[in-house]
Amino acid sequence: MQLQELYRIYTGCEPESMTPLTPAGSNRRYFRLCGPRTLVGVVGTDREENEAFIYLSQHFSSLGLPVPEVLAVSDDGMEYLVTDLGDVSLFSMIGDESMVGKAMRVLARLHCIGSQGLDYSKCFPVESFDERAVMWDLNYFKYSFLNTSGVAYSEPRLEEDFLRLARRVGMLTADEGCFMMRDCQSRNVMVKDGDVYFIDYQGGRKGPSAYDLASFLWQAKAGFTPELRDHYINVYADEAAKYRPVDISELKKQVHEMALIRTLQVLGAYGLRGRFERKPHFLQSIPKAVANLRELLDEGICEYPYLDKVLRRLTDSTGADEVDTLPAYDGLTVRVTSFSYKKGIPEDPSGNGGGYVFDCRAMDNPGRYEQYKPLTGLDKEVIDFLEGRGEIQVFLSACYSLVDRAIDNYIERGFTSLSVNYGCTGGQHRSVYSAQHTAQHIKELYPRVRVLLTHREQGIKELL
Repeated sequence: MQLQELYRIYTGCEPESMTPLTPAGSNRRYFRLCGPRTLVGVVGTDREENEAFIYLSQHFSSLGLPVPEVLAVSDDGMEYLVTDLGDVSLFSMIGDESMVGKAMRVLARLHCIGSQGLDYSKCFPVESFDERAVMWDLNYFKYSFLNTSGVAYSEPRLEEDFLRLARRVGMLTADEGCFMMRDCQSRNVMVKDGDVYFIDYQGGRKGPSAYDLASFLWQAKAGFTPELRDHYINVYADEAAKYRPVDISELKKQVHEMALIRTLQVLGAYGLRGRFERKPHFLQSIPKAVANLRELLDEGICEYPYLDKVLRRLTDSTGADEVDTLPAYDGLTVRVTSFSYKKGIPEDPSGNGGGYVFDCRAMDNPGRYEQYKPLTGLDKEVIDFLEGRGEIQVFLSACYSLVDRAIDNYIERGFTSLSVNYGCTGGQHRSVYSAQHTAQHIKELYPRVRVLLTHREQGIKELL
């Protein structure tokens, strides 16, 4: 790793510490290097992707747009240093209309100003969101999500609607495309000293500006109401109109069209990262993304009748449970569940009754604080909050001592089912953290025990 050497060359001093940061959806690794200056180091996996990010960052910075500044790059192009924009993403402030509105105005400037003089041949992995690139996204959805959902469909008829939809987007890109971030979501907007900064645009390309708006406003876990979406589109249009003519009614029509494309692409990612790679954040987002898709279908996509039919079948068949039934198993199955006391204590599906119910409500509730309300016990910000207070470690240690003793006893006696439940006020923060860590604790300590983890109020069911 060359980050420490880059830091020394750039600052003239050795870094005092280098701490890994929480990884995102990609395989890039991030580190915070502290010393005379605090910087962020990135270790990429693809040189061309790195080069795209570096070029775009330098281009946007030269135009005065708020993005991370690239400070140093290794000779092989695989590692680089950027300015540290802190740990607060807009996702944790999604209820702050003023801050979200500010992000919409910056996005408009990124589209209008950032496209000036931009060399799209530098983009990665393609220059534009053309018909072929759209088909890649639609097939990503088909293979990674639709085909794993058990919904039957006619391949030729679905392909026909896919092609019609792809041609529509390709025409928009050719006629009025600008720089499109592609993964424009609140987690990719950092907030520092009251200003917003866009990050993670290395996959950007020429495309419809409406796609980024749809990506942001239909982000599964953001939970924007239709009224808020309409409001933020108006804010964006007001800023964009300073630089180019804007037909607001046409923009809103395009945003809804792009919301369909984006939602399908996102479900493909959730299928891969969640159903195949078993990453909790992505599993957690599936029910919300399906709800967004259902809402879009209710608004009507009659231009694509067979696609509409297939997607309606999909939304009807994809509920909160990602693991509906369990195959037969001779050993012990432990069901670990988080829940809200407002909605009742979970029933034991084994029919045996009993099990443990632990009450998390004596601990400080992150849900009482505005910045944590849209988050869950799976999010880093909430994890840091709970662990920083020290209560939850003591609480779980006591729980583990009871659960571990029961598992030892059940294994010895040949029992096949045990339930462990954690409840709190909303079933969102403390109970989710506790159930997640208990399930992982059991699986590490008893690898032959089958562990079924359910976050009931979040719509997640995961077999460890």
